[in-house]
Amino acid sequence: MTAFLTALIHFDVTAMVQTGGYVGIALIIFAESGILAGIFLPGDSLLFVSGLLAATGLFSLPLLIAIVIVAAVLGDSFGYWLGAKAGRALFDRPDSRWFKRAHLERTEQFYARYGGRAVVLSRFVPIVRTIAPMLAGTGHMSYRRFLRYNLIGGMLWGAGMLTLGWSLGSIFPASGHYILPLSLAVILISFLPFFVKLVRTRRERAAVGSASAEVNEVSS
Repeated sequence: MTAFLTALIHFDVTAMVQTGGYVGIALIIFAESGILAGIFLPGDSLLFVSGLLAATGLFSLPLLIAIVIVAAVLGDSFGYWLGAKAGRALFDRPDSRWFKRAHLERTEQFYARYGGRAVVLSRFVPIVRTIAPMLAGTGHMSYRRFLRYNLIGGMLWGAGMLTLGWSLGSIFPASGHYILPLSLAVILISFLPFFVKLVRTRRERAAVGSASAEVNEVSS
């Protein structure tokens, strides 16, 4: 347990997987899926590394997939319950080190655009996947409908990321020696939608600013 906590403090994904085992992986996925305190825990990279190490025989891939899916679904369900019970009061807080209102606003836009599909799609977007189930509960989405999307998202994300890591480890056994750069690559790819959105937003603001300047110049 001490080694696992140390790995968490140092944010060492490989050590988290090796020292935490099935239970540690399940706890991290549960927390990252539906608890605000787990918003910055590694999700994608943790699953990828777990799958990579499963290819070495450290884990049983079928058992690992089952455990991760259950943890992910339960985590989202807890987040839904939290949002349904706490409501808007949970988000009406000033910015803190671990929670910023910008994350909420970004997730609300995502959720408003995709509706029920957001529960599935949010699984593949860091930070958003932690807040989305709470928004579903806050927005009074029926739990039966939420659970359906929750199951689909949990299976696609959990099984998909684990299988991706396992496949790479099986095809290229030496990839186990490059876990750190591979994990960093997964993290960067996971946050790619944020970067794309940021660039688009800045371009739109620049375009609006330019148009406003031209209108003012004509008016004057």
